[in-house]
Amino acid sequence: MLHLRSHAELKSWRESLSPAVCLGLVPTMGALHGGHASLLEQAVSDNDIALASVFVNPLQFNEGADFKRYPRTLDEDCALLESYGMDAVYLPDREDMYPDGYETRVRPGPGGELFEGDQRPGHFEGMLTVVLKLFLRIAPDRAYFGEKDAQQLWLVRRMAADLDLPMEVVGCRTVREINGLAMSSRNAFLSPEQRDDAAAIHRAMLATREVFRAGEREIARLERILVEGIHEAQSLHVEYAQVVDDRTFRPADPADQGSWRVVVAARMEQTRLIDNLRLGRA
Repeated sequence: MLHLRSHAELKSWRESLSPAVCLGLVPTMGALHGGHASLLEQAVSDNDIALASVFVNPLQFNEGADFKRYPRTLDEDCALLESYGMDAVYLPDREDMYPDGYETRVRPGPGGELFEGDQRPGHFEGMLTVVLKLFLRIAPDRAYFGEKDAQQLWLVRRMAADLDLPMEVVGCRTVREINGLAMSSRNAFLSPEQRDDAAAIHRAMLATREVFRAGEREIARLERILVEGIHEAQSLHVEYAQVVDDRTFRPADPADQGSWRVVVAARMEQTRLIDNLRLGRA
């Protein structure tokens, strides 16, 4: 696997590829785990060349302590990427991505105002900024993002469509632990007992979907079932647990026959967990 450590190295490598080559990109912040498997496998399967990026993006952390706490496991990350058959990895540092004097940001629209946008001010602005820079530098044919970060996936797709980016944004399934907990780099901060408790999030989402499939469309009742299920684990503190419209990532409207999804963010002590599950057509 080729290691590209600067924009100049990346540019030279990209220009060496034939225009006929189909290039897939998996942008990451490292601390890779089994949850990245679906992205890596699909990128390798779909494309002639598969490239991953590893960059802990300071712009998308609204808490300095959270940025410093984020796990850095570069050697292990590169070994995992190579084991999945990735052809190259881009490893920029902060100065390479944001040289002296850099000040431009990408501002999300209304779909980024609520949920993660409300809880983490500036997060989506930082995420979209680095993603757009990666898209422009790498010019992939396809880019792969996990469905666990559903609002992020929605915003990247919206940005690609709004800015006429000539590429496909591919969503990949959420990979879960045996108990249903969505795999995340932040799970490393949980004890085995906490991981068991955190599985209440997935059970609550499944219970909500079961009631939805039985015909329930009262949003307040669906959200009450969701919250009560999460609170079966007393160690979980809910930040939000709501039903959204997949098309707009705004709160669902019972008068509008859209596709609904539940989205959840909860804290277990200092560890923040997010998850979501598609309910179906309203």
